[in-house]
Amino acid sequence: MINQILETCDFIKEQTNFTPEYGVVLGSGLGNFSEDIKIKFTLPYAAIPNFPVATVAGHRGALLFGTIGTKKIVAMQGRFHYYEGYNMKEVTFPIRVMKALGVSKLIVSNASGGVNSKYKVGSIVLLTNHINMMPEHPLRGANDERLGPRFVNMSEPYSPHMIAKVKEIATNYKVEVHEGVYVALQGPTYETLSEYKMIKNIGGDCVGMSTVPEVIVARHMDMETFGISVITDMGNEENIETVTHEEVLKAAKMAEPNVRLLIKELIRLY
Repeated sequence: MINQILETCDFIKEQTNFTPEYGVVLGSGLGNFSEDIKIKFTLPYAAIPNFPVATVAGHRGALLFGTIGTKKIVAMQGRFHYYEGYNMKEVTFPIRVMKALGVSKLIVSNASGGVNSKYKVGSIVLLTNHINMMPEHPLRGANDERLGPRFVNMSEPYSPHMIAKVKEIATNYKVEVHEGVYVALQGPTYETLSEYKMIKNIGGDCVGMSTVPEVIVARHMDMETFGISVITDMGNEENIETVTHEEVLKAAKMAEPNVRLLIKELIRLY
């Protein structure tokens, strides 16, 4: 894999001559964050050696290179999911490439289903921890010490300092935010009533089909990581809402301006 990472990194450097500090993964319905970036280069995934191609509606499929204030960033306009048929090394490959390009701080966003009764559709949740229930682990197999250690400390997968900064920003701009634990399931089916109950019982506040593999790999490479989620549907043991992908995108769009504000200000100020 190290050869593929270097090959991809060399190609991107030839195309951009750009060294980003921040990496951003834009989840479902949050692709318009591109409007906040002063874009210098756009590379479609299909043009990048060894890159998978996003197949999910709402994930546009390009790497964006540019600046927010004085900070250089690379943003993934669309991510890859295990349920699309990719293995975990393919799902997390872009995070490896980001690190090789110079990224030291990663921001991941997603849309998720809520089980915490304090949430509602459109709530913004700052991820404080996660529970990994994916059937494959991104670090399974032989470990390359050039990428990171065999065993990874996951006591703080999400940076307390970045969370504190975003809470401060949210207070200043009067944006309501929650904190919570994200549970990662394989998908692509939305959760059953019993699965929502299980998620609540094991300590989860929200559930989705992404993010955790990327965060594990980021921590493997000692990247400081921040996660933010938009609640796009609610389920609990008494009631479950009918949900479609179109409704998820619509709910994410409602919260998008505030999510964009928080991410933009975090990059600018941290």
